[in-house]
Amino acid sequence: METTGIVTLPGHLSVPETVEKVKTILASKNVALFAVIDHDGEAKKAGLTMRPAKLLIFGNPRAGTPVMVASPLSALDLPLKILVWEDAAGKVQVSYNSLSWLQQRHNIPDELLPNLAAIEGIAAGAAG
Repeated sequence: METTGIVTLPGHLSVPETVEKVKTILASKNVALFAVIDHDGEAKKAGLTMRPAKLLIFGNPRAGTPVMVASPLSALDLPLKILVWEDAAGKVQVSYNSLSWLQQRHNIPDELLPNLAAIEGIAAGAAG
């Protein structure tokens, strides 16, 4: 499902299990995991509560650099990101920015779009 440039896929594991699945997929594809932002963990440290939500930031400089050279402002949205989160019904969701939205937002040339396409398979594999 895509809403305002965001693709959301239903997950079939818990948030921690889905995060581990993303990490495994990234490692198998030799894609660097730059950071995992533990939104709910940081909220807890601040004395707040929220449903589980983890943001994974990852990429491959060989793929992303040409995109950023062609469209420098794409660096606002690169490296790529996947949000693994639990909705109000307790269901896990896997969300990411759609390729078409990234292309439109940053005027990414058609020939460079395949450089970012791995996110679709990574997200689908994690949700799977």
